[in-house]
Amino acid sequence: MSHDEPSAYLALPAAALPPPRRQLLVGTALACLAGSTLIGGMLAAINAAAAEFSNTRRRDLCVSLMSIGYPIGAVIGGLASKQLLVNHDWRSVFYLGAAASAVLIPTVLLFMPESVHWLAQKQPAGALEKINKSLQHIGQRSVSALPALNAATRKQSIKDIFRPGLINITLLVTAAYFFHIVTFYFILKWVPKIIVNFGFPAASAAGVLMWTNVGGATGGALLGLLTQKYGVRGLTIGAMVLSTIAVAAFGQTPADLYVMSWICAAAGFCTNAAIVGLYALFAKAFPTHVRATGTGFAIGVGRGGAALAPIVAGYLFQWGYALPVVALTMAAGSLFAAAVLLMLKLGSEGSVQPATQREPQRDLKRAEA
Repeated sequence: MSHDEPSAYLALPAAALPPPRRQLLVGTALACLAGSTLIGGMLAAINAAAAEFSNTRRRDLCVSLMSIGYPIGAVIGGLASKQLLVNHDWRSVFYLGAAASAVLIPTVLLFMPESVHWLAQKQPAGALEKINKSLQHIGQRSVSALPALNAATRKQSIKDIFRPGLINITLLVTAAYFFHIVTFYFILKWVPKIIVNFGFPAASAAGVLMWTNVGGATGGALLGLLTQKYGVRGLTIGAMVLSTIAVAAFGQTPADLYVMSWICAAAGFCTNAAIVGLYALFAKAFPTHVRATGTGFAIGVGRGGAALAPIVAGYLFQWGYALPVVALTMAAGSLFAAAVLLMLKLGSEGSVQPATQREPQRDLKRAEA
């Protein structure tokens, strides 16, 4: 087996590689670890922020619209990368990503309001001024005093996601995310390789992947709009069932670029719609004081499925299974996720949210000037 094959790097310890390739392997591993950690943390934080600054009626829609930024960014980044690689090497793609992040840091610092709930519950120095600044930022009236916190509210902790009343919810949404992300990342990571193996150039594979993300953005947006009329849990389960069908259908696709583009767009449509639905469910499932923590836990553990999916598929191919069998096996992840969500029971404002957890907001309203 040649060292130029990716599977060779999996079979050899890093110490056995030539120094340049060893440095590349270590650097890539560190970059992937850092990127996954930071992106996972950002997803949890912005999911909680989108939920907090949305009203109850529009919350699912707002969280859904936030979530489709991922595939939209993938499409824009893919198109930009394609142009960069015409005259530059692969490093230019990383420079582009770093520059985009650097531009957005001051944007967030300047225009992103601080969490009103966090300020009302923790009450750090200058909390009242910061709360009024955030309220003014979103067009709400200022308040004259901070709420009085009772003992139960002060005892609230991020550990609450593992306590009775929430632990079942935590385990269910995490398991659902894990299973579905296996199917999602099979499509995302293996589509280019499979298309190249069909004999098409890498540029064509990138084009099909772009249509997968276009389908993902469209599916996420449509699911968000449908949440204004239908329950997000039922919509998410339906999207997961359709994901199973679409990914299994991908395994039966002939070596036709046009047909593959449409099927991959459909798979992206269904799988990302389900991802968007899960983010909306995270916002419903967890009360405000643990929303970011619960979402972060579910995404962090669930993204283990993202790492597992390409490895499992790779072993299935290595053991001699054909694409139809591999695609059907990987599609089962979404079906398992749908089965898990059938066990999830949510109220209109989340699974368990005692009155003491809502008192800071009510007291803020009483204190309005």
